[in-house]
Order: sequence, then structure tokens, then C-alpha cells
Amino acid sequence: MKEIAVSESSEKVFDVIREGGVVIFPTDTIYGLFCDVTNKKAVDKLFKIKKRGYKKPIPVFVKNIESAKKIACINKNQEKFLKKVWPGKVTVILDAKGNFPKKVLSSDNKIGIRIPDYKPALSLLKKLNIPLSSTSANISGLPSFVKIEEVIKQFSGRKNKPDLIVDAGNLEQSEPSTVIDLTGNKMIILRKGAVSIKSINQIYRQE
Repeated sequence: MKEIAVSESSEKVFDVIREGGVVIFPTDTIYGLFCDVTNKKAVDKLFKIKKRGYKKPIPVFVKNIESAKKIACINKNQEKFLKKVWPGKVTVILDAKGNFPKKVLSSDNKIGIRIPDYKPALSLLKKLNIPLSSTSANISGLPSFVKIEEVIKQFSGRKNKPDLIVDAGNLEQSEPSTVIDLTGNKMIILRKGAVSIKSINQIYRQE
């Protein structure tokens, strides 16, 4: 695994992801594993690296709401809500549209989407102009970390490992994103996370 600093990452990360590689990259919550989710081989590689069950889909990052609307069904009320929680630490489950590798979508054709509130990740998303995976940089079943040394340690010595590590040092301690489902008549909170349920409910009631 090659390691570079986040300050010099733009072109190198761009090349690795465009070639179907997987990159450890910092986010506004924890370190994540980035790949092009429109590339089946890249997604397959990520699942092997993470040892993730194939029936557990991966959420994605997009650069803005317009990009989200290209890959998911978003009505006016949902869009108003999303504009209040994005960019931010909220992953939203929506009905997918378009073709994606099966491991990105749930069995009922839903997709998890988030816009990160983190400049390096947003810059990369804008440069690549494709949705990227937003799963945590850890082996499935093991903890996710904000300390780069602990992230690297999980993958060292393994047969399947990321192609590149982008080192931003130790990130601020954070819970993972809050996950909510907007595909039904009512919002459902699927995972408590960095944004409180109280805050989410207050925003949702305003719509």
C-alpha cells in the first residue's frame, strides 16, 4: 500500500480511482474506502478488501444534490429536507434509478447517499464527477478508526488491501453518519449517529 499526504493527493487519487483502484481517504466522520461505484470490478475489489458480505450494500458519496438526483428518485419535499442536512453527517436511503453494480443497491433497489462536509473529499468528488463509495476503512466486523495508524494496521499483511492510503493524520473523534430512510410515507431512522435524532426530527417536521 502506497501512502501519501492529503495535501498531495488530488492527481494520484484521481488516477487510482479512474483505473478501478480502492483508496483509503479521510472524511468528515472517519477514514473511508473510496472507489468508483459505477465500476463493477472496483466494487468487487472493495468487498474483497473489506471482507464485506455481498448482501450488505455500500452507501455512496456524491458532490451535490443535482448529482444525487441523477442516481436516486428525489421529490420536492425530500429535496428541501436534503438541503438542510447536506453537506453533513447524514446518510439518506432513497429509491435508486440508473444502473449500478448489485452490491451498491439493496435487494429492493434502494441506495444510500451522502454529501460529506469535508473539503478534500468534495474536491475529489467534483474532479472525478462520479459517485464514490462511502464505507468505513475497516475489515467488516472490526471497529472503524479515526487514527491513521490503526486504519493502516487493519490492512497490513493482508492479501487483499487498498491500492493507496491518503494520510490526513488523526481525525477528530466522530460517530459515523446518522442513517435515515426516506423511501416510505414516513421517515425511518435506521442508525443513530453523529447527528442527533432530535435534530433530524426537528428538520423533518419543518417540511
